[in-house]
Amino acid sequence: MKKQFLSALAISAVLVAGGCYYDVEEDLYPVGDCTTTNMSYATDIVPILQTNCYVCHAQGVGLGNVTLQGYANLKVYVDNSKLVGVINHDSRFPAMPQGAAKLSACNIDKIEAWIADGALDN
Repeated sequence: MKKQFLSALAISAVLVAGGCYYDVEEDLYPVGDCTTTNMSYATDIVPILQTNCYVCHAQGVGLGNVTLQGYANLKVYVDNSKLVGVINHDSRFPAMPQGAAKLSACNIDKIEAWIADGALDN
């Protein structure tokens, strides 16, 4: 009787463990909502830059002669495609933030959506 119970338990464990093999990672571990519609420079983009970029690229700091603080300063790097290149860690650009992990996919999507919508000063 004990042998049958252990065999049944072992089979159940294999079936349960094997059940996850074909599951989709996004379904198992949802990332959450990432809204990228109607992105605003002031409301959506500046907080991302404050958290991830201004420590090195604010007014008065400007490491690497790059200042991203202020719409006009940022727009230069939007227009020459360097902003998108560096945050995506494109091999043609230095990866930013330097020495740190890439921005979250959601933050990159927000910046790219804002740019695609015209990179407005809103």
